[in-house]
Amino acid sequence: MNGIPRPEHPQPQLQRKNWENLNGEWEFAFDFGKSGMNRRFWEREHLDQKILVPFCPESELSGIGYKDFIPAVWYKRKIRLEAGQLHGCVLLHFGAVDYDCRVWINGREAGRHRGGYTSFVFDITEFVSEGENDLTVYAQDDTRSGRQPKGKQSTRYESFGCDYTRTTGIWQTVWLEFVPKAHIRKVWYYPNLDQKCLGIRAVVTGAGVLKAEAFYGGKRCGAARMAAGAGNVFLNLPLDEMHLWEPGQGRLYDLKLTYGQDEVQSYFGMREIVLDGERVRINGKSVFQRLVLDQGFYPDGIYTAPSDEALKKDVELSLAAGFNGARLHQKIFEPRFLYHCDRMGYLVWGEQASWGLDVSAADGLKWFLPEWMEGLERDFNHPSIVGWCPFNETWDYEGRKQDDDLLRIVYRMTKQYDTTRPCIDTSGNYHVETDIYDLHDYEQDPEVFAGHYEGFAQGGRLRDNHPSRQAPVSGIPVFISEYGGIKWDVEGSNAASWGYGNGPKTEEEFIARYQGLTDALLDNPHMFGFCYTQLYDVEQEVNGLYTYSRKPKFDMEIFRKINGRKAAIEEE
Repeated sequence: MNGIPRPEHPQPQLQRKNWENLNGEWEFAFDFGKSGMNRRFWEREHLDQKILVPFCPESELSGIGYKDFIPAVWYKRKIRLEAGQLHGCVLLHFGAVDYDCRVWINGREAGRHRGGYTSFVFDITEFVSEGENDLTVYAQDDTRSGRQPKGKQSTRYESFGCDYTRTTGIWQTVWLEFVPKAHIRKVWYYPNLDQKCLGIRAVVTGAGVLKAEAFYGGKRCGAARMAAGAGNVFLNLPLDEMHLWEPGQGRLYDLKLTYGQDEVQSYFGMREIVLDGERVRINGKSVFQRLVLDQGFYPDGIYTAPSDEALKKDVELSLAAGFNGARLHQKIFEPRFLYHCDRMGYLVWGEQASWGLDVSAADGLKWFLPEWMEGLERDFNHPSIVGWCPFNETWDYEGRKQDDDLLRIVYRMTKQYDTTRPCIDTSGNYHVETDIYDLHDYEQDPEVFAGHYEGFAQGGRLRDNHPSRQAPVSGIPVFISEYGGIKWDVEGSNAASWGYGNGPKTEEEFIARYQGLTDALLDNPHMFGFCYTQLYDVEQEVNGLYTYSRKPKFDMEIFRKINGRKAAIEEE
C-alpha cells in the first residue's frame, strides 16, 4: 500500500481544513501478560515491532496477521508540531480502539476511553509543545469477559459458525485537529419539512456568533446566525429550496458552519420518519424496506475496509442486487461508510455489537449504555439511519435469562435521546419494549415459511417463534429482520463452510428458494420490510449473494427483479 492508508477525512459531517492524518507506520508491541503498565511501557524510547495503523494486528494489512487472542497491545509514534499549530487547541481523535484505551503524551497520561466501536477525542493542548512529541497508546481487550460488547468476534481460537476473526486495538483512523480557542464542539440537525427549515443545536466553547449557510448543488439557499457566550446555541435555518432525501435519492445539502475563526464543513438531508400503525413512512410515503444483513468484515482488513472505495462498493453491490438498505449487523460502522449511505439514499439500521455482553447481569448497563450513547451522539445526523437497534438476539448467558430491565432502560434512553427515529429493543428475541416487532426465521422451505405468516397476512395474530418469552404487540410495524441465509459455497473454501439449513443443489434451486421466501414477505400486507442474510460471505459463513472477496455468485439482475417489485404494504 503506497502512502498513508485511509488518507480521507474520517468524519465528513464535521470537517475542518486544519487536520493531520496519523495513519501509517507506528511502533508496536504485544503485551500478552498485561504487564506493560507495571513495566511503564509509556516511558520506553521504542517498541520492538512495527504496525500499519489503522489496521488491527489480526489483519494482514497491518503487516502482522496474528490471529490468536491478544489481551493487550501498545503503540508508539512521534508527532511533530509547528508553533502556529499551538495557538488554539490541539485535539487528538481516535475513530475506534478495541477496547479499553489509555493515551500518554510525552510521558503524561492524557486520557482513557472504554468502548471498542465509538469515536473519542482528547484535548492534548497542555501536553504538547513545539517540535517532536511522543504519543503512546495502550489497549486492553477481552472478548470472553462478558463485560464488553464484542459482536461477531470469535470466542474460540478459530472462527466458527457466524463468528469471525477478532479485532484488537486501533482499527479506525487516528488524527490531529487544530482548532481556535472558541470553536464548535458538537452539533445536531433537526429537519423540519413542514416549515422548510433545518433546526440546528450546537455546543460551543468560548464566546462568538454561530453562522450557518446551506448550499444545494453549489447554490446558496439559506443562512442564519445566533450569538452565544459558550454552551448551547439553537437556531433555525430557513431553506429557499426543498430537496427531499429519499430511498435511492440521497439529495444532500452542503452546510458551512462558522463560529468566530472556527470553520466547519458539513452536510444534511431533509428527511422525516413517522410510524403510522403498521407502516413506516419516510417523508409521508409508505416505503417497504428491502434490507440485507451487512457484517462489515473485509478479508484483508477484518473490521477495517482497505480503502474508502471499498466502503462505497459495498453499498453499490447491495443496490445492484435490488436492496434499498441494510441492517449494519453487530458493529457500529465508521462514519465514512454512513457518508456513502447518505449520498446514495441507502437506508440503514444502526446497531451495537451486543453479543458477548452478559445481558443477565444488572451491571451490564455499565458496560453497554455509555458506549451506545456515544454511538447515538456521533451518528445522529446521518439521514441514512432510519432506526436504532441496540441489541440482537439476547440469548441466555451461561444459562441465565436476560435482565429485562437492562433492555428496557437502554430502549428508553435511546428514545429519550433521539425522538426522531424508531428503536428495536433487541432484534429477533427477546422483546421487552419496542417500537417495531421483528422476528428471525431461517426456515428454508418456502411453503412452510409462507405458512408461518399466512394467518398474519389475513389479519390474524403474528406467529412468534419464541412465544414463551415474548408476546407480539399488535398495531405496530412488523418485519422479518433475518431470513434466508441460503448456503452456497462457490469457492469451496473448506469443510467447515457454514450456512443455514441444507444448501440447494443447483443455481435454479437457489433462486427458486430465494424467490419463494422473499415473495411471502413482499406479498404480506402487514409486513413493512425484510432483511435477507446476507450480502457477502464472511470467512467460513457462505450464505452471501457475493463471495467474501465481493464477487457475485449469480446474475444480480435476477435478485434485483425479485426484490424490487412493489410490496403489498406499499399499495395506497
